[in-house]
Amino acid sequence: QVQLVESGGGLVQAGGSLRLSCAASGSIFSINTMGWYRQAPGKQREVVATITSGGFTSYADSVKGRFTISRDNAKNTVYLQMNSLKPEDTAVYYCNAHLRPSFSSSWSNYWGQGTQVTVSS
Repeated sequence: QVQLVESGGGLVQAGGSLRLSCAASGSIFSINTMGWYRQAPGKQREVVATITSGGFTSYADSVKGRFTISRDNAKNTVYLQMNSLKPEDTAVYYCNAHLRPSFSSSWSNYWGQGTQVTVSS
């Protein structure tokens, strides 16, 4: 069984920084893309940043230049460094991994339980 466990959320003032971590564990054969998504109250979940196994990254326009996604393939872990945080970054942040649990499995998306990030003005 695959688990994605996030950590690092919290309350921070505008202009501050936070670092999110997400570790994938359990039966994992291969991981392709990992990423971070967020969902603010009353809004749809949106992509924040993604990174492929080869290190190719992409970002939402709203976070470019402020957030940096990285990963440690040996640890099946993805990180999100968030700088210059704004009140509009307030949301529940979810980790996502596109992976195969075993050689015979198909590729599937797995989600973490979410971590709250609150930015005060």
